[in-house]
Amino acid sequence: AASRLWLSGLCFLLQILNILLFAVFVRYSPESSAGHCPPQLNCSRRNQDSGFQQPRFQDVHIQVLISFGLLVAFLGRYGPGSVAISILIIAFAIQWAVLIQGIFHFFLNDKIYVGAQSMVSADFCTTAVLISTGAVLGRVNPVQMLLLALLEVTLCTLNEYILLSLMGVSDSGRSLTVHTFGAYFGLMVSRVLYQPHKDKRKKEERQNMGHQTDAFAVAGTIYLWVFWPGFTSTTTVHDNAENWAVLNTYFSLLASTVATFILSPVLYENSTPRMVQIQDATLAGLAVMGMAGEMLATPFGALIAGFLVGLISPLGFRFFTPVLHSRLKIQDTCGVHNIHGLPGILGALLGTLLTLLATADTYGDRLELVFPLVAQGSRSVTHQALIQLSALPLTLLFAMLGGCLTGAVLKTKVLRCSPDAQYMENIAFWEVKLGSC
Repeated sequence: AASRLWLSGLCFLLQILNILLFAVFVRYSPESSAGHCPPQLNCSRRNQDSGFQQPRFQDVHIQVLISFGLLVAFLGRYGPGSVAISILIIAFAIQWAVLIQGIFHFFLNDKIYVGAQSMVSADFCTTAVLISTGAVLGRVNPVQMLLLALLEVTLCTLNEYILLSLMGVSDSGRSLTVHTFGAYFGLMVSRVLYQPHKDKRKKEERQNMGHQTDAFAVAGTIYLWVFWPGFTSTTTVHDNAENWAVLNTYFSLLASTVATFILSPVLYENSTPRMVQIQDATLAGLAVMGMAGEMLATPFGALIAGFLVGLISPLGFRFFTPVLHSRLKIQDTCGVHNIHGLPGILGALLGTLLTLLATADTYGDRLELVFPLVAQGSRSVTHQALIQLSALPLTLLFAMLGGCLTGAVLKTKVLRCSPDAQYMENIAFWEVKLGSC
């Protein structure tokens, strides 16, 4: 009963806070309407914001709600509760992200002006939170999840503002600001919240994973194939740049899937990979194209990147995840390090390499869309490449420090469950019968 009251009370307080802040600060942006724009407002983004049509906006929401909801539904014990918690996190994080990101990007005349662009940015930030929750799923309660979202949205927005606005990093598909940040933020929270007694339940949790696992993986993989290329290209406003992002993402996805069929039969006893492994390969192939998607990756370059990350991901599950667990005491429930963290790092390195090819001869008119400072002559190609490369350690630093801070907050006695209470946590909140999961 006390746990239910904690959750109910925190949801009430956070929602009232959001409503009050929206009432005071948030207004609809005149940039996204066809009407007259007041002279005191900057309407330079009117055309940019109008570029976010309903189908592309819909791709983002479907990707966040359905695909990530299915990704966290694979645990037999925590499946029903984890999906419900994912919806709760999405509902809160989008509101909070609109406010926090609005302060940095859409704040003018003491008001936050929201439009399609600000909503898409909030969805990207929410995706980072969902990636982080995959590293701690089953070991934190819903109250801790909400507080994690509250802190991570703030830190993720700060990291994004420094990289994209102050440093001028090109990361339209968010290899760094979403995949890398979300993965290592969650891993550091998992490290701080390390629970040795969790190992005692690992065998039983594996027994709960059966055909239901593959059923969820089939649905999640289909949604990833259909909607993620549009998700990656949503921040690419101009159609000619969008085509690059979509096609490069598809080529990477194809190669990473084939790579899984090459390596999985060698690493595991089954001759054919399980759908969960194909789902992981799909995510890895998509994540690696986050930064490089709108750059001059070329079809064969996208295939090479997807193929490499399709090999790295299963190798990480087979060899690196046990090391994380035994040596570093990091319990990565959903394997976010292998399907988001490592591909995000590889994507950042690939983006840095492709930046060196950013010349007017190779990019043509697209150079101003992808690297405006290089096109204007404010930066050399080498300088831009160094900026792209330096963004990687900066993101890792932000993510790890933020994860340690958040983990310390979640570990406080008032929020922490005892081992027995943690074991029964899902039943307490969601009335789930373990035998029928």
